[in-house]
Amino acid sequence: MPEYLAPGVYVEETSFRAKSIEGVATSTAGFVGQARFGPTAGLPTLVTGFEEFQRHFGDGNDLLLGGVPTTNQLAHAVRLFFENGGKRVYVSRIFVPTGGGSVEASRSSSSAISVLGTDRFLRARFPGRAGNVVVKVAANRGGNLLTGTAGSRRVMGLRLGDVVEAGALKESTVTAAGPNAVTGANIYSVSFDAAGNPLLTNAGGTLDLNGAALAAVQKITLDISVGPNLDGSTGSRSEQIQRLSPHPDSDQFVGRVLRHEDPDAGIEPPADRSQRIYFDAMVDLPSVAAQRTTFARDLLTGLVAASPITLSGGSDGVSPDAAAFTGGGSGHDATGLAALAEIEDIAIVAAPGSAALASPIDQAVRDALVSHCENLRYRFAILAGPQDADQATIRQVRGQHDSKYAAMYYPWLVASTPGSARETVLYSPEGAMAGVYARSDIERGVHKAPANETVRGVLRFSRNVNKGEQDVLNPEGINCLRFFEGRGYRVWGARTISSDPEWTYINVRRLFIYLEHSIDRSTQWAVFEPNNEELWLKIRLTIEGFLYDVWRTGALLGAKPEDAYFVRCDRTTMSQSDLDNGRLVCLIGVAPTKPAEFVIFRIGQWTADASIV
Repeated sequence: MPEYLAPGVYVEETSFRAKSIEGVATSTAGFVGQARFGPTAGLPTLVTGFEEFQRHFGDGNDLLLGGVPTTNQLAHAVRLFFENGGKRVYVSRIFVPTGGGSVEASRSSSSAISVLGTDRFLRARFPGRAGNVVVKVAANRGGNLLTGTAGSRRVMGLRLGDVVEAGALKESTVTAAGPNAVTGANIYSVSFDAAGNPLLTNAGGTLDLNGAALAAVQKITLDISVGPNLDGSTGSRSEQIQRLSPHPDSDQFVGRVLRHEDPDAGIEPPADRSQRIYFDAMVDLPSVAAQRTTFARDLLTGLVAASPITLSGGSDGVSPDAAAFTGGGSGHDATGLAALAEIEDIAIVAAPGSAALASPIDQAVRDALVSHCENLRYRFAILAGPQDADQATIRQVRGQHDSKYAAMYYPWLVASTPGSARETVLYSPEGAMAGVYARSDIERGVHKAPANETVRGVLRFSRNVNKGEQDVLNPEGINCLRFFEGRGYRVWGARTISSDPEWTYINVRRLFIYLEHSIDRSTQWAVFEPNNEELWLKIRLTIEGFLYDVWRTGALLGAKPEDAYFVRCDRTTMSQSDLDNGRLVCLIGVAPTKPAEFVIFRIGQWTADASIV
């Protein structure tokens, strides 16, 4: 309680309303799969558009896994996710090195380029053939910074760690040889004295700005161009990093801007993790000022002489096993589904293309997805069968699993190959379906079954499922994708793969996930509060207010709120033993709306004098 020790007027704030519950997002997806580039460990990357995915994980060209061209299912799943209405997806890339080697060995690297005496100076940031690029380094001189008259000359516009060339005025482009080449003895680095005046120093000492032979002082910066890919990938881009400094004291030091992420050594990732290369120039930096100037000079001249630099040897690895999808570790070591577990906002999980793996790997990956969602409780998995599955095969695949946290879709999708309208490729349906889930959630709400929705971005389905076939598949929880003349390509099923009739429908399961997660997240304030009638009342009012808003959206049955839900938190829900052990028990009941899966109109003849019973 507040203390009142001196006479006076005390104005205090208090609240007379129940705390509110904010509904959690249900449309955020998490995908795990193989890509042409990008991080292979650590927190998943949030992607809000397909162009952003390409910047982080490469284009949608085929992967070369163990020498076999393989469709890049993850990339196209992300593309279809956004085409079908998705907004946010976290991507966790998995990578299995060739021959059981290391991830490091699968990164592209430069051949011997004689920069600071090492051939490991320049590498691709991540493994993958998309790292096989050409790197061009250009050094440019700025204008003459020397001003003033004899005896009072000075230089302007310099910062700590800048590198300048003093002497005769030269052209802007620095060449490896000839009159515009850098003269090593004329390279100086910039520091400042106690009064804030710039000092230009090198191994020979401090430059005299009033020297008779000094005509110009020109700042030198590095511009680096990365790309295009050596294999001519359609989605490759030319990355430009400009106005870098070769000196370690500069904020724009090339080794700092293009540093290599190494959490174990305390080196943080660069500001832009989509950068495709890194300079290993943070290692063994000289500590003496004169040596750092020599280091900057050698780095500058070495890069200019070596340009263009070809990075090669990158590999896409081999086809993954179930363990790669499951992943493990935590923090910056997390991989696969274990990495997705680090993100609380994910509500939809899929492993696009995993169904194309050989049996029993595909079954093990589906099991891993189901276990992931069941263990974390607030997620729902989207599954698919093999791409060439017929009715008997998909029924067999469905029979291998039973869970209220997953749904299975059949068949696969046929879409155009990017860049070629005449060629078509089979894509697994998980990405498109995750987009349909997100679109339905955003437009209608999580209580609306994600069915009778159009599938965008496809030419057709790999198999034409008719009504007779769906009569067999639908009762077993296999959601069919069907074409209807005049209505297009639609999702025609909304069932989970659970044998429990209470959890037959996807929207019922996901509505309960939404309710449970929202209440869980927004009632954490109640922990360690005094467990008495006042707290019980606050809990009831808080949850009833939330459920009332949910009922108004049409998510719950009942013409009146009391028909749609109830909340009990009092002596009837808690025993004295519960109170003694610090347990607050709240009983909540809701009546969810279920989809009108079978719309039946009964029509019969009647006469004018007949009565309707």
